Amino acid sequence: MALESGRPESRPAGAPEPERASGALYRKVAADLREAITTGAFGEAGRLPAEGALAEQYGVSRGTVRQALAMLRSDGLVTSRRGTRRVVLGTARVQSFSELLSFTHWAYSMGEEPGGILDSLVRRPADAAEREQLRLEQGSEVYVTVRLRTLSGKPVMVERTVYPPRVGEIVAELPPDVVSHTEVLREHGILFTDADHTIDIVAANADDARLLGCRRGGPLLRERRRTTDPTGMPVEWSQDRYLPGTVAFSIHNSLATSALSRHAREGD
Repeated sequence: MALESGRPESRPAGAPEPERASGALYRKVAADLREAITTGAFGEAGRLPAEGALAEQYGVSRGTVRQALAMLRSDGLVTSRRGTRRVVLGTARVQSFSELLSFTHWAYSMGEEPGGILDSLVRRPADAAEREQLRLEQGSEVYVTVRLRTLSGKPVMVERTVYPPRVGEIVAELPPDVVSHTEVLREHGILFTDADHTIDIVAANADDARLLGCRRGGPLLRERRRTTDPTGMPVEWSQDRYLPGTVAFSIHNSLATSALSRHAREGD
């Protein structure tokens, strides 16, 4: 996993790299470690070498190593506690919210084979929360699906989705083993263009345990999502529950973007 040398020949051992070189080097170190982690070089829940060992291995300063490790931590690939070495977080796949991707497209982007197994589909009156999220009138009905989602045949997530009638009627006609609802809906002119996400931890219920093979009451990573079409009308309200160690979410924030938005609001 050695990198091509980016050090000036005259730099003393252990001295920090020049700022330009360091900026490029920590990304190279992070990319190399990311590849090693995703290919299982350190095993599941394994520990990365100490900072000093990594600095020596790559011929960089400890500061550069720390920057590289910070990138891996933000990607959800490693974690650390004060006084301990970085621990690899199993085989978690990183999903970025900077781009709206369906589960199927996300899986293919990582070289995985996505799967979907329908557990139940019911049509029933919408409750108050569903009417609010989907902007439905009193007395409206919704279609509710529960599906087990897999990556390369392995259970990863239970997907619970509530559809408004115009969308649910199409979903109800699909084969139970269809991989992607999103792709079929797109063919019917229903587009998923914007989404709001909320992420937290919940305890697995009986259905989660049955479908995922996990312990009832065990922790699951939950993503709640409301997705709208180009006109701003809701097309789904979904709750996805992931097994620990199977996914990590990456979110990019920009101070410049925030400042620009604030300036635009102040100019209104």
